[in-house]
Amino acid sequence: MANVVDAAGEPIPTSSVLMSAAKHIEIKCMPENVEFLKCKKKDPNPEKCLDQGRQATRCALGVLKDLYHRCKDPMEGYVGCMYYYTDEFDLCRKQQQAFEKACPLE
Repeated sequence: MANVVDAAGEPIPTSSVLMSAAKHIEIKCMPENVEFLKCKKKDPNPEKCLDQGRQATRCALGVLKDLYHRCKDPMEGYVGCMYYYTDEFDLCRKQQQAFEKACPLE
C-alpha cells in the first residue's frame, strides 16, 4: 500500500487520498474553490489566478492534515482500499463508513 504521509508526517495528496477526502475538501474549501473558479472563468490566463489557486491548494492540504491527525487509522484504511481498488468507491464502502463515522462531515 502507498504511504498516506511523507517522512515529515504531512499527507501526500495522491489520487486515493484526495478521492477519500473529497467530501471534506468540498465542504471546508468551498469559498476558496469558488473564488478560484470565478477567476478562471473571468480570465483563462493561468498567471492571473495563481493566488486563488494557492489558497485553494493550501486549504485542501490543511483539510488533509487535519483529517489525518484526527482520524488516522480510519483514513489510512479508506485510502489503502481506494489505492488497492484504483479509486473505486463501490468496493470501499465499509472503509468509507468507518472513516466518515470517525470524521463526520461538518
